[in-house]
Amino acid sequence: MPLVEIRNVSKIYHLGGEEIRALDDVSLDINVGEFISIIGPSGSGKSTLMHILGCLDSPSKGTIKLDGVMIEDASQRQLATMRNQKIGFVFQFFNLLPKLNVLQNVELPMIYSGVSGKERRARAMTALEAVDLANRSKHRPSQLSGGQQQRVAIARALVNNPRIVFADEPTGNLDSHTGEAILSLFRKLSTEGRTIVLVTHDPEIAAVTPRRIEIRDGKIAVKVDLTLAGLDRQAKIGEPQPQVKL
Repeated sequence: MPLVEIRNVSKIYHLGGEEIRALDDVSLDINVGEFISIIGPSGSGKSTLMHILGCLDSPSKGTIKLDGVMIEDASQRQLATMRNQKIGFVFQFFNLLPKLNVLQNVELPMIYSGVSGKERRARAMTALEAVDLANRSKHRPSQLSGGQQQRVAIARALVNNPRIVFADEPTGNLDSHTGEAILSLFRKLSTEGRTIVLVTHDPEIAAVTPRRIEIRDGKIAVKVDLTLAGLDRQAKIGEPQPQVKL
């Protein structure tokens, strides 16, 4: 059974008497354990799709089922609980709180879940170990490199053991070598059975995922643009990837 099912979803805005369809009759399934990318140029609707899939926004039309729950039937409190416990988010600019240390930043989602302090610390350290940053737990974000900050953000996204992780341009604020290390981490997580969705405009990033969904003008493209989706680089994917230490 799919983890996520969306059917005939549209997102419509009305601006100055004009109807803007950010999404137009989109249907899509995401299965448990899939590693996919949603690719498209700026304004194509890919970020709108991620916001709807992640319960950050509601569609104008259509239905969404996440882990067996019909989203349109959920209350705001239920949606908040789903975002906290079933969904992990990783963003381009990390969104770490500068006054908290690394461990405290990773603990944050569990505070909203009512987890005890002792369990929070234990689970946060386990998540940091998974991204190889346990030795930086007492550092503040300003004392870390960009790649290390993104790894902290990934640990925070994983700490509640979510059913699905959405990463919106996760390497967009990083240099190419550091970005490749972050993508290697996502590949590792996917081999462990995590369901991961990367949202990107970059074909190099799309090329690392086994499945690519291209959005054009608010619709899922029937025929994928090989260059845009990175498929013209497919031969390179099987080559050994450089190991980069952040």
